[in-house]
Amino acid sequence: MARFLVRRLLAMIAVLFVISVVTFLLITAIPNSSPAQLIAGRLATPQEIHLIDVKYGFDKPIYVQYVKTMENIFSGQAYSYQSGFNVDDEIKAGLPATLSLALGAGLIWLLTSIAVGTLAAIRAGRYTDRVLTVLAMTGVSMPPFFLGALLIYFLAYKSNIIPIGGYVPWTQNPVQWLVHLLAPWFTLSVLFIGFYSRVLRSTILDTINEDYVRTARAKGLSERQVLFRHILRNSLIPIFSLWGLDLAQVIGGGAILTETVFNLHGVGELARDSIGRDDLVTLMAIVILTAGAVVVLATVVDIFTAYLDPRIRLFA
Repeated sequence: MARFLVRRLLAMIAVLFVISVVTFLLITAIPNSSPAQLIAGRLATPQEIHLIDVKYGFDKPIYVQYVKTMENIFSGQAYSYQSGFNVDDEIKAGLPATLSLALGAGLIWLLTSIAVGTLAAIRAGRYTDRVLTVLAMTGVSMPPFFLGALLIYFLAYKSNIIPIGGYVPWTQNPVQWLVHLLAPWFTLSVLFIGFYSRVLRSTILDTINEDYVRTARAKGLSERQVLFRHILRNSLIPIFSLWGLDLAQVIGGGAILTETVFNLHGVGELARDSIGRDDLVTLMAIVILTAGAVVVLATVVDIFTAYLDPRIRLFA
């Protein structure tokens, strides 16, 4: 197990490095994305742009600019070329809302998907399975911005059951924190629940026919023991793998639509605003955050799945 962990950690570092290099090269290759031009403004003269290039080191070789950019991002010294704010401070300000949204919704869609997918597999072909299939397909087909708008209109404007939007920090008021996040959690979870439950249903139905399941039944184990000890344990491996990647993507700003609809002011909204104003440094930092979250959570999921199924360690 120790060798498995070391290999995963080394791979994580290598992937982060490659992603940061590729992202930096892609961003610097965008037309009209000269940092000096963005700082100086559209009416700046070539002489003014040259002075800014020299002052900030934009005239240096590309690898020197990459090292300097990474140093600024990881040291907290990266500033937006357009707005002048500290990039790390802006991300830290939006991260609590994004983490609250991602972790809460992640737990909801994981646990609900396991329950729904398992029930659908047990009742395969019956009325319950058909109803759950229709609900799952409806959830997968429901865009988050549309569902969020419906909840705001009917439960906020019409019924005044939930707040219209906004985010209240946990440290300020735990009750209001929960109340403000209930609708965003539901909105973000619906799509994932529909997809995950269908994947789990198919995996369980495939696992039921495995030899070790028939052997477990032949030993006299009850159906409940066979389900939880053998079928479900192995069927959850792909679900946990998907969950880790999707949760990381949401943490890295993947919930842009949900954050925008409910006005949560998280990392997703920051990414949207950065794209709109060509804020390359902020985009670079958010991409690194997303990549870091994906790689770290993927590594954690790999370790957990290796624990569930020791055979994975042989090929990892």
